[in-house]
Amino acid sequence: MSAEESLQRAESLLGRLDEARARLEATEDPEAALTILAELSEIAKEVEAEIQRAKRDAEAEGDAEH
Repeated sequence: MSAEESLQRAESLLGRLDEARARLEATEDPEAALTILAELSEIAKEVEAEIQRAKRDAEAEGDAEH
């Protein structure tokens, strides 16, 4: 996967993060809130992983050009 693909995936995940956050703000059900918080946590971890992957890929691509 290229750095660009990882960044695109991270952007997609950020969209999911925003949707989940909006659902959290809209709910008054404590059980639903806990479920959404868990989902937010998982998505945030995926975003972080994609950003790290993009960083590694970009560094590798930069090294390959030298």
